[in-house]
Amino acid sequence: MIVGIAVCECIIYDAHSLKEKRAVLQRILSRLKQKFNVSVSEVDYQDVWQRTQIAIAAVTSKRVMTELELQNALKLIDSFPEIERTITRFEWL
Repeated sequence: MIVGIAVCECIIYDAHSLKEKRAVLQRILSRLKQKFNVSVSEVDYQDVWQRTQIAIAAVTSKRVMTELELQNALKLIDSFPEIERTITRFEWL
């Protein structure tokens, strides 16, 4: 069993309030949960309007499968025009 975690920092340029930021994040996080077999959460910068840190965790039987699931989830985040992914790091357990 392999546990993979991708932690990515993102910028939401058009958010001018926490309410606008949370609306964008809610749409992205729910789409990730629907489309992929991952757990996802905002883990930092909850009180900052235009910045967020998202953690995505996946568990599979092989590292290649875990990595593929995380990469596909990151591609989905990148497909949203209102958010820009900056720093991304991976952890393996």
